[in-house]
Amino acid sequence: MARQDQSIPLIAAFETWLTANRARVSAKAPLGEALKYIAKYWGGLVLFLDDGRIEMDSNAVERTIRSIALNRKNALFAGHDAGAVNWGVIASLIETCKLNDVDPHTYLADTLIAIVNGHKQSDIDALLPWNYNRLRQKGDGHEYHRNQGRA
Repeated sequence: MARQDQSIPLIAAFETWLTANRARVSAKAPLGEALKYIAKYWGGLVLFLDDGRIEMDSNAVERTIRSIALNRKNALFAGHDAGAVNWGVIASLIETCKLNDVDPHTYLADTLIAIVNGHKQSDIDALLPWNYNRLRQKGDGHEYHRNQGRA
């Protein structure tokens, strides 16, 4: 309740300010575009007022995706377009593993082993990082192909 008591008046005042200034500023000006963006996503902005589970800022999300953005920026210096694309693919896989609590080294090794051992292209979903731990615990997917390769 404290969140609402303190935030609702601030949000109401901000909405009044936003409406007034959108009418005064050209929609094509950078400020006008920024105000239009805020208005477009207003519903998402005020969700935190009614649901205490929603954070008031995006700091946690931004911390989580910072390494993805840094890898993307570093790929600009790969030396060649194809190298940058390959770097981007590997960096995306590694960061997706981290977001899904999967060890990237183990995941990449198991995925390459599965491909070498004949993993079917039609079952590509089993090789995706967000399916890795669940399938590994069941003994399907990567683990299944690793065991077949040793048999």
